[in-house]
Amino acid sequence: MASSQIGTDVSGLSRLRAALPFSNRDWGLLLVAPGVLLFSSFMLYPIFYLFYISLTDATFAGSVIGGGAELIGLGNYAQLLADSQFWTSMTTTWLFVAVSLVLKVFLAVGIALLLNHVRVAGKRYMRAAVIVPLGFPGIFTITVWRGMFSDARYGVFNTILGRYNEFMSSLSAPELLLFDVPIGFLSGRWEAFFAYVTTEVWLAYPFMVIIIVSALQDVPRSLHEAAMVDGAGALQRFRTVTLPAIKGPVLFASILTAATSFQQFLIPWVFNQGGPSRQNELIIVYGYREAITFNQFGLSAAILIVGIAFVGMFMYVAVRYGGLAEGVGDE
Repeated sequence: MASSQIGTDVSGLSRLRAALPFSNRDWGLLLVAPGVLLFSSFMLYPIFYLFYISLTDATFAGSVIGGGAELIGLGNYAQLLADSQFWTSMTTTWLFVAVSLVLKVFLAVGIALLLNHVRVAGKRYMRAAVIVPLGFPGIFTITVWRGMFSDARYGVFNTILGRYNEFMSSLSAPELLLFDVPIGFLSGRWEAFFAYVTTEVWLAYPFMVIIIVSALQDVPRSLHEAAMVDGAGALQRFRTVTLPAIKGPVLFASILTAATSFQQFLIPWVFNQGGPSRQNELIIVYGYREAITFNQFGLSAAILIVGIAFVGMFMYVAVRYGGLAEGVGDE
């Protein structure tokens, strides 16, 4: 009797489904529709609204909220492309992304190899120590690094360099090996750029280490043993066994951290607001200053739209030609 009841219920559901004007594919679309709408509300709508503002002459917050701005077409984009500060900011931003990414990859791979080596004791505690920086708020870490890069003679790094000079002088070292302290880490263009990159690497390397360590643990030990039997040295084993196995995760982590670096705002703003003389103004800082300092909300929106376009193109090219999209859409 129970089986007949179940059969009746199943047949009833079948008749109900047949009576509805939806196919199985339509039901799938309906089920994902709430998520798509939620995503659109919080992601796509702000981008479209930002694009709309970039087409107006909005010059203060009231004109943005109250709708008092007038459409001027692509005038903000024409002004942007003619502004030398835009090209300075864009060049500095991409240089910041490239330099910090290279350093992050080399540092993270080196630390991950160390933490995964069979002869290293206490790897569990070392892995825990590596991810400690992730537990601190970004603004706290950046403020601490700003203090360490202080221009003052008795700032942390200037003090270390002063002690280094004293030690090298005691060895009668040539002046070529000495530093001219105090160094204006925040008042010189390339000194400040170095400070930006150092802080960015510190903030991002734990994430990359976690990804790479996980990838290294999936490399079969038998492959290394077979390579050792064939006479391969440590460097050759890394090049032929380890590197191909971790290439995908390293590329994945690199894409994410590069996109994050492109959007970096706190480091330059907290350190010296993109100085000196706006020479280290990253693209987000540039857009923020145009809106808040100069009340050019339309121009600022155009700057951010261009930034979004660059990030989108970068991620598409990296994923498409980096092999991360292999197998997607093959079903």
